[in-house]
Amino acid sequence: MKSLNKSTILNMVRLHGPISRAEIAKMTKLTPPTVTNIVAELLESQLIVESDLGVSTGGRKPIMLRINSSRFYVVGVYARAKKINAAIANLDGKIIHQLGSKVPPFPTMEEFLQTLKSLVGDCLKLAEADNQPVLGIGVGMHGLVDPQKGESVYAPHLKLRQIPIKEFLEQEFKISVEVENDVRAIALGESWFGQGRNLSNFICVNVGTGVGAGIMIDHQLYHGTSYSAGEIGHTTIDANGPLCSCGNIGCLEAFASGSGLVLRARQAIHSGKETTLSEMVHGDLEQLTGEIIYQAARKGDPLAIELLKETGRYLGIGLANLINTLNPSRIILHGGVSRAGSFITEPLKEVVNARSLEVPARQVSIVSSNLGKQATVIGAFTLVLKKLFTPAPS
Repeated sequence: MKSLNKSTILNMVRLHGPISRAEIAKMTKLTPPTVTNIVAELLESQLIVESDLGVSTGGRKPIMLRINSSRFYVVGVYARAKKINAAIANLDGKIIHQLGSKVPPFPTMEEFLQTLKSLVGDCLKLAEADNQPVLGIGVGMHGLVDPQKGESVYAPHLKLRQIPIKEFLEQEFKISVEVENDVRAIALGESWFGQGRNLSNFICVNVGTGVGAGIMIDHQLYHGTSYSAGEIGHTTIDANGPLCSCGNIGCLEAFASGSGLVLRARQAIHSGKETTLSEMVHGDLEQLTGEIIYQAARKGDPLAIELLKETGRYLGIGLANLINTLNPSRIILHGGVSRAGSFITEPLKEVVNARSLEVPARQVSIVSSNLGKQATVIGAFTLVLKKLFTPAPS
C-alpha cells in the first residue's frame, strides 16, 4: 500500500506540479501526515524538489513541489531488423542524447543481443558522463512480445524466437528493463506525450514494412490472451487477393504495407503503365521504395499518385473494421502513411466514412502522429516512466 501511495503522490506531482502538500492530500484523499511522510521520502530520493512558494489563502504561503526532471535519465530502445535506435531522456520525456547501431545481416540471437548490449552500454556511458543515474531501460521490439517475461517470442524480420531481452540486459547492467511490442510502445508514448493524451480509448496504426496497431482501452494497453492483439495487417480485406508473408491470402498488409505498395508499383510498371518511377531508380526496380513513390507523387507522377490513393483506400477498409469493432475516439497514424499526407489520408477517410457505421464514424477522429520518427524510442522510455509513476497495485 505504501508503494502504491508513493506512486500516486509522485504521479500527482507529475501531472499537476507545482503542487502543494495540502493540494495533494485533498486530491488523493490521503491524510496530511501520510502525504508529509511520503513527500519527505521522495525529496530524499531526489525524485521531486521543492519549488516556488504558492499563493496563500490565509496564513503562510505553501511550498510547492515538482518533479526533479534534471536529476535522472531513462533509456528508450527501438530494436529493428537492420538497425537499433536509442534515446536518453529526462523525466519530462525530453530527449537528451540519440544513438544508433546497425544490426549485422541475418544475425544469430547472440549477435543481435551483443549489438543491443553494445548500444545500451554506450547510452549508460553517456549518462555517467552527465552524472545522471539511469532509472530504467525500455525496449520496443517488432513482432510478438511477452511483456511479462520481457521476451521477444517471435521476431519475424530477424527470423528469431524466444529472445530473452529483459533477462539478458538486466544481468549485464543491473538496471530494470521493460520490453514491449513496438506499436504498443508507440501507443503508450502517444498517451503520455502525443495525440493520445487525455484519451481513454484510441488506436495507433503503424504502416511500414508491416501494418500493426497499438490499442488503448480505458487508459490501458490491450494485449490479448497471447499478446498478439493489434495484428490488423493480417485481417483479410480481399479473399481473392495476393499471398501475404504470413501464408494467408488477401491480408491488409499484402496491399497496404510499404512492401505491398512497392510490389503493386512494380506490377504496374511491368504492365506498361506510364510513369517516371523507372527513371528515378535508373531502371533497377529492386531499388524502388515507398519514399521514392511518394517523391514521384509530389512531382505529379500519375501512377505514383494513384498507387498512394489506392493504399489509402485499402487502409480505409482496415480502419473501418477497427472502428466498427472497437469504437475508438481517435486513430493515430504512424510510419510512411503519416508522412504521405493527403495522397493517402483523403481516400482513407472517404472509405472510412463510407464503410463505418454512422455513429462510431461520427465520433472518431483520424490524425497523423506528431512524435515523428522518434515515436518508438519515446514509447520505449515511456515504459520506464509508466512503471515509475503508475505501477500496478499488487
